[in-house]
Amino acid sequence: MTFSQKLPASFYAGALDRVRARMAADGLSALLLDDPLDVAYLTGFHHFPNERPVACWLPLDGDPVLLVPDLEREYAADQDARAEIRAYPEFPGVRSPFAVLAAHVPAPATAAYASSTSIGRTAALAAAFPGTRWSVSDAVGQVRLRKLPEEIALHEEAARIADRMIEAGVELVRQAVEDSGELPTETELAGHVISYGSRLMYASHEDVVVVPMLTGGLVYGGPNSAQPHRLPGGDRLKAGETFMLSLGCAVGGRFVESERTFVIGEPTPEQARYYEAVREAQEIGTEALVPGATCEEVNRRCLAVIEEAGYGAHLRHRQGHGIGLGFHEPPWLSDGDATELAPGMILSSEPGVYVPGHAGYRISDTVLVTESGPRRLTAYPRELTDIVI
Repeated sequence: MTFSQKLPASFYAGALDRVRARMAADGLSALLLDDPLDVAYLTGFHHFPNERPVACWLPLDGDPVLLVPDLEREYAADQDARAEIRAYPEFPGVRSPFAVLAAHVPAPATAAYASSTSIGRTAALAAAFPGTRWSVSDAVGQVRLRKLPEEIALHEEAARIADRMIEAGVELVRQAVEDSGELPTETELAGHVISYGSRLMYASHEDVVVVPMLTGGLVYGGPNSAQPHRLPGGDRLKAGETFMLSLGCAVGGRFVESERTFVIGEPTPEQARYYEAVREAQEIGTEALVPGATCEEVNRRCLAVIEEAGYGAHLRHRQGHGIGLGFHEPPWLSDGDATELAPGMILSSEPGVYVPGHAGYRISDTVLVTESGPRRLTAYPRELTDIVI
């Protein structure tokens, strides 16, 4: 049995309706979205971003237009993009891509772009639409915060694969330990789990939606894991040390992350104390992900557990972040984000402790906020006895 990653046309029609309702409330006649994730959300076209603009032009009334360089035209059609495809010859070209767009669509009185649009592109838009009053809008970002059932099904499938990737990594290390052989390097372990996830994806899915990181992750052991976003290197895992599998994948362009810290051999009292502080913080922080709670309130409840355990000096980051078409996206489980949680939001819950010269300890689950409380989509066990190899 295979799993289709493509969303139905009704999803895109609904997304356009929700965004247009916000446009009307804000008095906007059109939106220009050039963030690749916004483009994918509105049209279903996924691409590798580069200097050539790809944008969705969304009028308040009428069909959306997908602006692409000519070299992407067939690819957009192959993905059955839910918009009229309008191609420009090349970049920078004799005419700017946005001038090509302006020659094709009526000039609106008021329009907006997202805050992520570059200064250079906003200048090009102003030149192409000289009579339009431009502003910044987060209409698409606000709609993307709450996932619909069709999207949640994709996240659930991604979670299944991410957990299987962790299992594959643990099995590789366990087999090496049992054979008294050489333990893998960080890059060897990373390559193993990433290729395993990719093979599993293509074996069980049809219409795979390819994104820049289909399956991936960070793998680091011992003192290296005290650097939260360190890339895998050539260092070999060592008995007696911890190592971290920080893995994720995207199904239908929808991401999850599943992260666990493991110990090779019997944990020392020090290792057990660090791990249990993080495990308790992750448990309390995850249970706090309920509708109506604010992101900053949940973050403080979570990190307070680590501070009260005496490890506040080893905190390096917030509790977590939103996950969707982006691996990291709003809302942010952090001080300074007063966003109220609502059903349909999907977030990571990933507190960590990082001790220079020793190790890092982090546990992350991808969590769906529901009316009845939080639901973990990733499910690899988290007890201390579960992470000993």
